[in-house]
Amino acid sequence: MAYRNFSTAQLQAIDAAHHLHPFTDHKDLRQAGTRVISRAQGAFVYDTDGNEILDAMAGLWCVNIGYGRDELAEVAAEQMKELPYYNNFFRCTTPTPTLLARKLAEIAPTNVNQCFFGSSGSESNDTALRLVRHYWVLQGKPDKNIIISRNWAYHGSTITGASLGGMSAMHGQLNGAVPNIRHVMCPYAFELKHEGESDHEFGIRAARAVEEEILKAGPENVAAFIGEPIQGAGGVKIPPASYWPEIQRICREHDILLMLDEVITGYGRTGAWFAAQSMGIEPDTMTTAKALTSGYQPLSALLVSDRVAEVLQEKGGEFYHGYTYAGHPVACAVALKNLEIIEKERMIETVRDVTGPYLASALKDALADHPMVGEVRSFGFLGAIELVKDKATRARFNRDEGMVVRDHAIASGLMMRAVGSTMIMSPPLMWTKDTIDLAMRRARKALDLAYRDLTA
Repeated sequence: MAYRNFSTAQLQAIDAAHHLHPFTDHKDLRQAGTRVISRAQGAFVYDTDGNEILDAMAGLWCVNIGYGRDELAEVAAEQMKELPYYNNFFRCTTPTPTLLARKLAEIAPTNVNQCFFGSSGSESNDTALRLVRHYWVLQGKPDKNIIISRNWAYHGSTITGASLGGMSAMHGQLNGAVPNIRHVMCPYAFELKHEGESDHEFGIRAARAVEEEILKAGPENVAAFIGEPIQGAGGVKIPPASYWPEIQRICREHDILLMLDEVITGYGRTGAWFAAQSMGIEPDTMTTAKALTSGYQPLSALLVSDRVAEVLQEKGGEFYHGYTYAGHPVACAVALKNLEIIEKERMIETVRDVTGPYLASALKDALADHPMVGEVRSFGFLGAIELVKDKATRARFNRDEGMVVRDHAIASGLMMRAVGSTMIMSPPLMWTKDTIDLAMRRARKALDLAYRDLTA
């Protein structure tokens, strides 16, 4: 590899001179310098200084089968030699996206049988918005175009994705969001549940915030509600069991499409192929990406329900939308092999029956009693740790405790992410009980060191 001719310091200098990073304070980054990750294997990544880090984020929520799977490299090379690229325009297709579309229909909820390919979750959420609004135009209802989303939602970082999302900092930098997108409360019980309110009651109240916004706008003007089954980048906010059934009822009653963002939860993370199946949700669109290829190639798929697809086919007319790399033959070949490995090695069943429950108990047993932990929660292979200064009052520290814990975690050999005062994790599905135990030991160490610093 060419990079081996460069030292870490040289690579950091080149990076600082030429590379703008996503979601980064570049002034701070130039001062601190980057960590250069140079290789990975199994559950671990390694930097150019030789440090081993247990990756509890599966890259960026995506490396579900783990690192170093030669089968994916081999199938990519084979496809590149046979057909490195062709597009899906001009009434053409290639074999691998065709076969992948069939496979996705097989594993998706029964009412979902078509897909539209892209290269990222952000792209596919753009597609979802375009498609939903086009659907209502074809139905003769062009004014039915308002999308209701939630605070703390994350639906990508394109202009459309950031507009759909509920991150106020991102909205502040848009300088003009996509119009007709509204946001309501999210089901974040740790901070929003009333005293004496049950989880069931809170879930109903959070869902009915959506209905209140629908009635305020007028159901005849609302096209869809968009939501992540579990809000991932917003801090692994897991709704009560009462939330999604009530959302489904509301959408059906008011004739509103349900857009499900499964970019993070898709392809096994919740103990089923999709969280829609784990939670009994029947979506009209499902945005998927990330673990579709385990991150080995960029690929996304917007899965489309029969209700929406049938209108497109019956009404006709061109849908003026698409991407150069949509259905890229190499990426689709990798996706097919990735899904085959997940299925063959029974990773989803293991998460559902063994390691998911073990992660839940390990978080409670190893971390819940720590003086700066206000709550631990998990669903499948998603976990969160709420950081507090006072366990009784749930008061936070006066500084960014999440970043303090994150830095100690990485220094201790554990890659975790901080979202405000919440630590989150999204491990590869191939983690074992031993890997989880190692993660808990390193997380506990990071919490101890952070608590020392924050209370000094």
